[in-house]
Amino acid sequence: MTKIEVNGAMLAYDEAGSGSPVILLHAGIADRRMWREQLPALAARHRVIALDLRGYGDSELPPAPFAHHDDVAGLLDALDIERAALVGCSFGGAVAVDTALAHPERISALALFGSPVSGNEWSEETERLWEALIGEVDPEDFAASAAAEVRFWVVGPARRPEDVDPELVRFAEEMDRRALAAEQALSAVEVAELDPPAIERLGELRVPVLVGAGVADVPDIARLADRIAAEVPGAVRLPDVPDAAHLLPLERPEPVNAALLDFLR
Repeated sequence: MTKIEVNGAMLAYDEAGSGSPVILLHAGIADRRMWREQLPALAARHRVIALDLRGYGDSELPPAPFAHHDDVAGLLDALDIERAALVGCSFGGAVAVDTALAHPERISALALFGSPVSGNEWSEETERLWEALIGEVDPEDFAASAAAEVRFWVVGPARRPEDVDPELVRFAEEMDRRALAAEQALSAVEVAELDPPAIERLGELRVPVLVGAGVADVPDIARLADRIAAEVPGAVRLPDVPDAAHLLPLERPEPVNAALLDFLR
């Protein structure tokens, strides 16, 4: 792990390899460790940097206002990188899209897995799925909240917990407990949103875009992947990956790594 000052905050990252730069942006229920299978695979051809977004993992959270997409651009400045490809999962994908819209000259490509988009609202179907599968959870109980979020997102509404590798569930819950603490801390800080949000601006993206989702993820995610692919000029929509849900790069690294190496080539 290395730390570097970005926009007044010390941000943590792991780095490997050399070549064209690739920044990995983690899910909101995780941290940079979710990319443990991508870092070595991509490092054969690329300079790969797995970042902890501000407040998450080992990155700091000063009380000053900030924007995640400005932090990504600031990281490129701090590392003397002119342009980079961004690979994002879930919330990290949304940050990647926002960065490409806010700082288009700095981004060379986007690869998005299980990604929402800023300004998108979850459907009533997703809310009903949560109520049916999870119900009420005490937000102050991070262990219970993490177990609930992992059941919903990492296992997925169409699978049973026993269908999923127990080590994946354990690791995801451990990451999510830290992420929930990060979200609580972030709620006390002014975090600027992209304005107007990305959901209205997908057609503005002018870089190569790869979009993927897991078959077992929440249905809204596949629909969003379809929308991104339809509205971004030239975007490539991967077939949904079988037996995988929201943390697709962690759960099924082989097809993700193969797709990324091909796309980034």
